Amino acid sequence: MRRLLTILPLLAFSLPVLAVDYRSVQPPAAVLFDSPSLKSKKLYLIRAQTPVEVVVKLDGWSKVRDAEGSLAWIESRFLAEHRTLLVVAPKAEIRQAERPDAPVVAELEKWVTVDLIEPAAPGWAKVRHRDGATGYVRSTQVWGL
Repeated sequence: MRRLLTILPLLAFSLPVLAVDYRSVQPPAAVLFDSPSLKSKKLYLIRAQTPVEVVVKLDGWSKVRDAEGSLAWIESRFLAEHRTLLVVAPKAEIRQAERPDAPVVAELEKWVTVDLIEPAAPGWAKVRHRDGATGYVRSTQVWGL
């Protein structure tokens, strides 16, 4: 038994790291619940295009974490694989290139969502705003990567 207790912690560190699974809420919006059932308590409404981190999947339901760290259950059918990012900084700037001195294409307010085109150089993500502005945003200014 002692050997097993000694080996278990070592096995935990040797397992591959699981990738974080981010999804976006599909239109029009979705209700978040306190447990995986339509009969459970409704917590709040989450708007379309909002990114969430999927923590657990269970029979048509997903337990998700939002940008503020809250955990709740959502029907899995309301989650799209399309990735969006949420601005969490007071202001974020979309720049023409992956450099802090590159020209600014657009400024974004906190809680605005943008489409993730692709991860870019370390610390940056290529994004597109719904008005068409495309460029690079610092990863510290958004949530959902």
